[in-house]
Amino acid sequence: MDDSKIVDLFLRRDETALKLTEAKYGKRLFGLASSILGDKETASECVNDTLLKAWDSIPPNEPRKFLAAYLLRITRQLALDRIREDSAKKRSASVTELTREIEECIPSGFDMTEELEAKELKRSINRFLDKLSRDKRDVFIRRYWFMDPVADIASRMGFGESKVKTMLFRTRNELRSYLEKEGYRV
Repeated sequence: MDDSKIVDLFLRRDETALKLTEAKYGKRLFGLASSILGDKETASECVNDTLLKAWDSIPPNEPRKFLAAYLLRITRQLALDRIREDSAKKRSASVTELTREIEECIPSGFDMTEELEAKELKRSINRFLDKLSRDKRDVFIRRYWFMDPVADIASRMGFGESKVKTMLFRTRNELRSYLEKEGYRV
């Protein structure tokens, strides 16, 4: 079913929207949650929480043209929140490593609560990503948005792991330089 029609069902508060959304996007949402959380049971809970959050947020939101992205963003945020919650008890090494890697390119002292700065930084990063080759962009997004392991990215892209690591290292350095030229202090 077309995303716009699914959103219409959400707007009418028709529970069929949840079933159709799960049927259409459940595997993708589960894949993202699973790659972040590393636990199938917790990933399933995250997908259920995503559906509930979509139910609660549509309306007022009407993501007709970007329902998949809307749901993936919710899933990613819920999974990261779960990691943060769990890491209060113990640190997740993979998330800590990814955070450390990407923090090397993001301006120091950056406060996500300052919404205007966050939006401008987002636009700058998107402009940077738009200038990358498709392979570099895909590798970077798979690693830092979807949090895929290097081995999975290498397999998916048909590259060796060392090539993926080198691409990520160079792309982070390019991002750092780009952001410095944009006026950010890194």
